[in-house]
Amino acid sequence: MLSKRVVSCFDVRDGKLVKSVKFVDTKEIGEVLGRAKEYYDDGLDELVMYDITASSDHRNIMLDTVETIASEIFIPFSVGGGIRSVEDATSLRWAGAEKINVNTAAVERPELIAEISHAVGAQSTILSIDVLRVPGDPRFPSGFEIVTHGGRNHTGRDAIAWSREGERLGAGELVVNSIDADGTKDGYDIELTRAVAEAVGVPVIASGGAGKPEHLYDVLTEGGADAALIASMVHYGEYKVSELKRYLDGRGIKMRMNY
Repeated sequence: MLSKRVVSCFDVRDGKLVKSVKFVDTKEIGEVLGRAKEYYDDGLDELVMYDITASSDHRNIMLDTVETIASEIFIPFSVGGGIRSVEDATSLRWAGAEKINVNTAAVERPELIAEISHAVGAQSTILSIDVLRVPGDPRFPSGFEIVTHGGRNHTGRDAIAWSREGERLGAGELVVNSIDADGTKDGYDIELTRAVAEAVGVPVIASGGAGKPEHLYDVLTEGGADAALIASMVHYGEYKVSELKRYLDGRGIKMRMNY
Protein backbone atom coordinates (compact mmCIF):
# COMPACT_ATOMS: atom_id res chain seq x y z
CA MET A 1 0.00 0.00 0.00
CA LEU A 2 1.33 3.42 -0.93
CA SER A 3 1.68 5.99 1.81
CA LYS A 4 -0.89 8.76 1.98
CA ARG A 5 0.40 12.32 1.74
CA VAL A 6 -0.15 15.61 3.50
CA VAL A 7 0.25 18.44 1.01
CA SER A 8 0.25 22.14 1.79
CA CYS A 9 -1.10 24.73 -0.60
CA PHE A 10 0.49 28.15 -0.96
CA ASP A 11 -1.68 30.70 -2.72
CA VAL A 12 0.73 33.46 -3.74
CA ARG A 13 -0.02 37.00 -4.90
CA ASP A 14 2.72 39.53 -5.60
CA GLY A 15 5.21 37.18 -3.94
CA LYS A 16 3.27 36.99 -0.66
CA LEU A 17 1.37 34.12 0.91
CA VAL A 18 -2.37 34.85 0.89
CA LYS A 19 -5.58 33.07 1.88
CA SER A 20 -9.22 33.44 0.90
CA VAL A 21 -12.59 31.91 1.70
CA LYS A 22 -14.44 30.46 -1.30
CA PHE A 23 -11.91 32.32 -3.49
CA VAL A 24 -12.95 35.79 -2.24
CA ASP A 25 -11.81 38.16 0.53
CA THR A 26 -8.15 37.33 -0.14
CA LYS A 27 -5.79 38.50 2.60
CA GLU A 28 -2.01 38.53 2.94
CA ILE A 29 -0.91 36.21 5.76
CA GLY A 30 2.85 35.89 5.58
CA GLU A 31 6.14 35.25 3.82
CA VAL A 32 6.35 32.40 1.36
CA LEU A 33 9.91 31.16 1.92
CA GLY A 34 9.77 31.14 5.70
CA ARG A 35 6.57 29.10 5.74
CA ALA A 36 7.87 26.69 3.09
CA LYS A 37 10.99 25.96 5.14
CA GLU A 38 8.99 25.63 8.37
CA TYR A 39 6.58 23.06 6.91
CA TYR A 40 9.37 21.18 5.16
CA ASP A 41 11.33 20.89 8.41
CA ASP A 42 8.16 19.66 10.12
CA GLY A 43 7.68 16.73 7.75
CA LEU A 44 5.48 18.06 4.93
CA ASP A 45 5.24 15.53 2.10
CA GLU A 46 4.65 17.92 -0.78
CA LEU A 47 4.12 21.61 -1.52
CA VAL A 48 1.77 23.06 -4.13
CA MET A 49 2.14 26.73 -5.02
CA TYR A 50 -0.38 28.67 -7.07
CA ASP A 51 0.33 32.12 -8.47
CA ILE A 52 -3.35 32.99 -8.09
CA THR A 53 -3.49 36.07 -10.31
CA ALA A 54 -1.22 34.91 -13.15
CA SER A 55 -4.13 33.65 -15.26
CA SER A 56 -6.50 36.53 -14.56
CA ASP A 57 -3.70 39.08 -15.11
CA HIS A 58 -2.64 37.25 -18.32
CA ARG A 59 1.01 37.10 -17.25
CA ASN A 60 3.62 34.42 -16.66
CA ILE A 61 4.30 32.91 -13.26
CA MET A 62 7.03 34.44 -11.06
CA LEU A 63 10.06 32.26 -11.70
CA ASP A 64 12.19 33.96 -9.06
CA THR A 65 9.78 32.91 -6.33
CA VAL A 66 9.84 29.33 -7.61
CA GLU A 67 13.64 29.28 -7.71
CA THR A 68 13.90 30.62 -4.17
CA ILE A 69 11.56 28.01 -2.71
CA ALA A 70 13.01 25.11 -4.73
CA SER A 71 16.50 25.89 -3.44
CA GLU A 72 15.39 25.51 0.19
CA ILE A 73 13.03 22.51 0.25
CA PHE A 74 13.70 18.98 -0.93
CA ILE A 75 10.26 17.44 -1.33
CA PRO A 76 8.02 17.31 -4.41
CA PHE A 77 7.17 20.88 -5.41
CA SER A 78 4.21 21.53 -7.72
CA VAL A 79 3.63 24.93 -9.29
CA GLY A 80 0.63 26.37 -11.11
CA GLY A 81 -0.80 29.63 -12.36
CA GLY A 82 -0.52 31.19 -15.81
CA ILE A 83 0.96 28.10 -17.53
CA ARG A 84 -0.11 28.24 -21.17
CA SER A 85 2.58 26.38 -23.10
CA VAL A 86 5.30 23.75 -23.03
CA GLU A 87 7.79 26.61 -22.83
CA ASP A 88 6.16 27.84 -19.62
CA ALA A 89 6.30 24.33 -18.19
CA THR A 90 9.94 23.87 -19.18
CA SER A 91 10.89 27.20 -17.60
CA LEU A 92 9.30 26.11 -14.34
CA ARG A 93 11.11 22.79 -14.42
CA TRP A 94 14.42 24.57 -14.89
CA ALA A 95 13.48 26.87 -11.99
CA GLY A 96 13.10 23.84 -9.73
CA ALA A 97 9.43 22.80 -9.92
CA GLU A 98 9.12 19.01 -9.99
CA LYS A 99 5.48 19.05 -11.08
CA ILE A 100 3.59 21.34 -13.44
CA ASN A 101 0.05 22.18 -12.40
CA VAL A 102 -2.38 23.33 -15.10
CA ASN A 103 -5.93 24.55 -14.71
CA THR A 104 -7.49 27.45 -16.63
CA ALA A 105 -5.39 27.18 -19.78
CA ALA A 106 -6.09 23.45 -19.96
CA VAL A 107 -9.84 24.05 -19.85
CA GLU A 108 -9.49 26.60 -22.64
CA ARG A 109 -7.18 24.36 -24.70
CA PRO A 110 -7.27 20.74 -23.48
CA GLU A 111 -4.45 19.61 -25.77
CA LEU A 112 -2.11 21.57 -23.49
CA ILE A 113 -2.28 18.65 -21.06
CA ALA A 114 -1.04 16.22 -23.71
CA GLU A 115 1.69 18.62 -24.83
CA ILE A 116 3.06 19.11 -21.33
CA SER A 117 2.72 15.42 -20.48
CA HIS A 118 4.73 14.53 -23.57
CA ALA A 119 7.39 17.10 -22.68
CA VAL A 120 7.86 16.45 -18.95
CA GLY A 121 6.10 13.12 -18.35
CA ALA A 122 2.68 12.24 -17.00
CA GLN A 123 4.06 11.90 -13.47
CA SER A 124 4.98 15.58 -13.56
CA THR A 125 1.76 16.80 -15.21
CA ILE A 126 -0.93 17.72 -12.70
CA LEU A 127 -4.46 18.79 -13.61
CA SER A 128 -6.03 21.05 -11.01
CA ILE A 129 -9.80 21.41 -11.15
CA ASP A 130 -11.91 24.01 -9.36
CA VAL A 131 -15.38 22.62 -8.81
CA LEU A 132 -18.74 24.14 -7.90
CA ARG A 133 -21.85 22.23 -6.87
CA VAL A 134 -24.74 22.65 -9.33
CA PRO A 135 -27.44 20.29 -8.01
CA GLY A 136 -30.40 19.61 -10.24
CA ASP A 137 -28.85 21.12 -13.37
CA PRO A 138 -29.36 18.59 -16.19
CA ARG A 139 -26.29 19.88 -18.02
CA PHE A 140 -24.09 18.36 -15.32
CA PRO A 141 -24.91 14.69 -14.65
CA SER A 142 -22.47 14.53 -11.74
CA GLY A 143 -23.94 17.60 -10.04
CA PHE A 144 -20.57 19.37 -10.24
CA GLU A 145 -19.30 22.00 -12.71
CA ILE A 146 -15.76 23.02 -13.58
CA VAL A 147 -15.13 26.74 -13.04
CA THR A 148 -12.05 28.89 -13.65
CA HIS A 149 -10.59 32.29 -12.81
CA GLY A 150 -11.16 31.81 -9.09
CA GLY A 151 -14.70 30.59 -9.64
CA ARG A 152 -15.77 33.61 -11.65
CA ASN A 153 -16.07 31.79 -14.97
CA HIS A 154 -18.53 28.94 -15.49
CA THR A 155 -17.18 26.59 -18.15
CA GLY A 156 -20.19 24.36 -18.83
CA ARG A 157 -17.99 21.27 -18.26
CA ASP A 158 -19.09 18.43 -16.02
CA ALA A 159 -16.43 17.83 -13.37
CA ILE A 160 -16.33 14.05 -13.66
CA ALA A 161 -16.25 14.09 -17.45
CA TRP A 162 -13.41 16.62 -17.37
CA SER A 163 -11.47 14.55 -14.82
CA ARG A 164 -11.64 11.54 -17.11
CA GLU A 165 -10.64 13.64 -20.12
CA GLY A 166 -7.67 15.08 -18.24
CA GLU A 167 -6.44 11.61 -17.39
CA ARG A 168 -6.90 10.45 -20.99
CA LEU A 169 -4.85 13.41 -22.23
CA GLY A 170 -1.94 12.58 -19.95
CA ALA A 171 -2.42 14.10 -16.50
CA GLY A 172 -0.73 11.88 -13.94
CA GLU A 173 -2.51 13.34 -10.93
CA LEU A 174 -5.55 15.49 -10.14
CA VAL A 175 -6.02 18.20 -7.54
CA VAL A 176 -9.74 18.42 -6.79
CA ASN A 177 -10.65 21.72 -5.16
CA SER A 178 -14.18 22.33 -3.89
CA ILE A 179 -14.97 26.02 -4.10
CA ASP A 180 -17.98 25.49 -1.87
CA ALA A 181 -15.72 24.15 0.89
CA ASP A 182 -12.65 26.32 0.25
CA GLY A 183 -11.42 28.09 3.37
CA THR A 184 -14.49 27.17 5.42
CA LYS A 185 -12.66 24.64 7.63
CA ASP A 186 -15.90 22.61 7.73
CA GLY A 187 -14.42 19.56 6.03
CA TYR A 188 -13.64 18.39 2.51
CA ASP A 189 -16.39 17.64 0.00
CA ILE A 190 -16.31 13.87 0.46
CA GLU A 191 -18.91 13.22 -2.23
CA LEU A 192 -16.98 15.17 -4.85
CA THR A 193 -13.62 13.65 -3.94
CA ARG A 194 -14.97 10.11 -3.95
CA ALA A 195 -16.73 10.63 -7.30
CA VAL A 196 -13.49 11.79 -8.95
CA ALA A 197 -11.35 9.12 -7.26
CA GLU A 198 -13.71 6.41 -8.51
CA ALA A 199 -13.79 7.86 -12.03
CA VAL A 200 -10.03 8.01 -12.67
CA GLY A 201 -7.07 5.71 -12.24
CA VAL A 202 -4.51 8.34 -11.22
CA PRO A 203 -3.85 9.76 -7.73
CA VAL A 204 -6.27 12.38 -6.41
CA ILE A 205 -5.39 15.22 -4.03
CA ALA A 206 -8.41 16.49 -2.08
CA SER A 207 -8.49 20.25 -1.59
CA GLY A 208 -10.77 22.72 0.14
CA GLY A 209 -12.31 22.68 3.60
CA ALA A 210 -9.74 21.11 5.96
CA GLY A 211 -10.22 22.41 9.48
CA LYS A 212 -9.33 19.61 11.89
CA PRO A 213 -7.43 16.32 11.80
CA GLU A 214 -10.60 14.27 11.46
CA HIS A 215 -11.29 15.93 8.13
CA LEU A 216 -8.03 14.56 6.71
CA TYR A 217 -8.84 11.09 7.98
CA ASP A 218 -12.32 11.20 6.45
CA VAL A 219 -11.17 12.27 2.98
CA LEU A 220 -8.30 9.77 2.90
CA THR A 221 -10.66 6.93 3.83
CA GLU A 222 -14.27 7.67 2.86
CA GLY A 223 -13.25 10.08 0.10
CA GLY A 224 -10.71 7.74 -1.47
CA ALA A 225 -8.11 10.50 -1.81
CA ASP A 226 -4.41 9.71 -2.10
CA ALA A 227 -3.43 12.98 -0.47
CA ALA A 228 -5.04 15.70 1.63
CA LEU A 229 -4.22 19.31 0.90
CA ILE A 230 -4.13 21.72 3.83
CA ALA A 231 -3.85 25.49 4.08
CA SER A 232 -5.71 27.51 6.73
CA MET A 233 -5.27 25.00 9.54
CA VAL A 234 -1.47 25.29 9.37
CA HIS A 235 -1.16 28.82 7.98
CA TYR A 236 -2.96 30.24 11.04
CA GLY A 237 -0.98 28.11 13.47
CA GLU A 238 -3.90 25.94 14.64
CA TYR A 239 -2.04 22.71 13.84
CA LYS A 240 1.44 21.63 12.85
CA VAL A 241 2.16 19.30 9.93
CA SER A 242 3.86 16.79 12.23
CA GLU A 243 0.87 16.80 14.56
CA LEU A 244 -1.51 15.99 11.70
CA LYS A 245 0.68 13.18 10.41
CA ARG A 246 1.03 11.63 13.87
CA TYR A 247 -2.75 11.73 14.23
CA LEU A 248 -3.28 9.98 10.89
CA ASP A 249 -0.55 7.43 11.61
CA GLY A 250 -2.16 6.71 14.96
CA ARG A 251 -5.47 5.98 13.26
CA GLY A 252 -3.91 3.44 10.93
CA ILE A 253 -3.26 5.60 7.85
CA LYS A 254 0.09 4.70 6.30
CA MET A 255 2.21 7.86 6.34
CA ARG A 256 5.81 8.81 5.70
CA MET A 257 6.89 9.59 9.24
CA ASN A 258 9.90 11.55 10.50
CA TYR A 259 10.20 10.05 13.98
